[in-house]
Amino acid sequence: MSQLDLIVRGRRVVLPDHVGPAALHIHKGRISRIASFEEIQFDCELIEVPDESVIMPGLVDTHVHVNAPGRTEWEGFETATRAAAAGGVTTLVDMPLNSIPATTTFDALQTKLDAARGKCHVDVGFWGGIVPGNTDQISLLKKAGVVGFKCFLVPSGVDEFQHVTELDLRQSLPELTHLDSLLIVHAELPGPIETASIAGPSEEYSTFLASRPRQAENEAIELMISLSREFCTRIHIVHLSSADAVVSIREAQSQGIKITAETCPHYLHFASEQIPAGATEFKCCPPIRETRNREQLWNALADGTIGIVVSDHSPCPASMKLQETGDFLDAWGGIASLQLRLPVVWTEARKRGFDLLELTKWLCTGPAEQVDLQKEKGTIATGRDADFVIWNPDQDFTVDAVALKHRHKITPYNGEQLRGVVQNTFLRGRKIYDGNEIIEPPTGQFLLNT
Repeated sequence: MSQLDLIVRGRRVVLPDHVGPAALHIHKGRISRIASFEEIQFDCELIEVPDESVIMPGLVDTHVHVNAPGRTEWEGFETATRAAAAGGVTTLVDMPLNSIPATTTFDALQTKLDAARGKCHVDVGFWGGIVPGNTDQISLLKKAGVVGFKCFLVPSGVDEFQHVTELDLRQSLPELTHLDSLLIVHAELPGPIETASIAGPSEEYSTFLASRPRQAENEAIELMISLSREFCTRIHIVHLSSADAVVSIREAQSQGIKITAETCPHYLHFASEQIPAGATEFKCCPPIRETRNREQLWNALADGTIGIVVSDHSPCPASMKLQETGDFLDAWGGIASLQLRLPVVWTEARKRGFDLLELTKWLCTGPAEQVDLQKEKGTIATGRDADFVIWNPDQDFTVDAVALKHRHKITPYNGEQLRGVVQNTFLRGRKIYDGNEIIEPPTGQFLLNT
């Protein structure tokens, strides 16, 4: 009797150190062997991947706002994980806000798990939150399986998740260091934002950009580098927008300070000069900046200062985007992009000469390592989960927001010409997306690092 459930073979398989022909032997949801393209057996199902297509590890997205429970009308686990699967994402990690309750206590995590159970089409991990006064919950959340903790240095936009001050951090960092837990930080300080000079109509993007000066980001990152040095805490800067801060991060890394950074597709694809008046679907915090800033972020990816690219998928109901008035200052800040991360980043990366190995590092391997899932996720290798995406890197398409799987069909990518079409997504050896629809009931698992 065959010891294999499935063989998937193709001419362009992204392996850890090269792209080439291979046959993936799959048994009980894992890759049991990677054989040569010619070496196959036919007493199990065989999937032949077209020569023009690529087999890449399933994407890992460690920055997703699912917003459930409490704000499921904003997104929810059912719709978010459908969009993930359609985008080649097989693992996502849910942010501790904007759900109600926020994931800042052990009990709140259990409430979230109950809300997500039976609704996930991909595997899901969870961040815990650091807010003023919850230091006593850190070890409980860690033991319950969160992958790490998130804090805001500036008001988050929701009352349930209060931002922390340096004093608050000085209370929580010793515990995080003791537990060797990663702290991910929304790095903007309130001071420069409060004193920013705002002039011009609220429907002009330049007015909003002036309201979130890069100084707020730069000073926040300097603070976190200093605290990481003092407390020896692992700290990660989320959604890096200001390229000014790259120099400080690079220098700190060279000194052995435990600081890392990510950026997002919207910072790598768009530029502030191109954003139309009133187009509030582009609003996010920190903001999309200028063309020169974008290119400097690409340079930081090239030299490894920025290690990963994640979506920061942060949707909301249409009414909160205030599209009828185009008011950038009052509209909700968040970009919906969970399904589009692969083609957006690939479209821009290939223009700049990057290859599939670098893309895989940013979208798959690096994020898996960030949350300590590298033994199961992010790489096509023997013993890993048989999570992979089959896609055509040379096929162009136009984004149709209505066809996207996330709940609200609002995204700044609507109408964009992108390259890279997802054809199939496999989770633990089972095809869950066929290029058009989700074809399996929810089989995603909770990834709890207990």
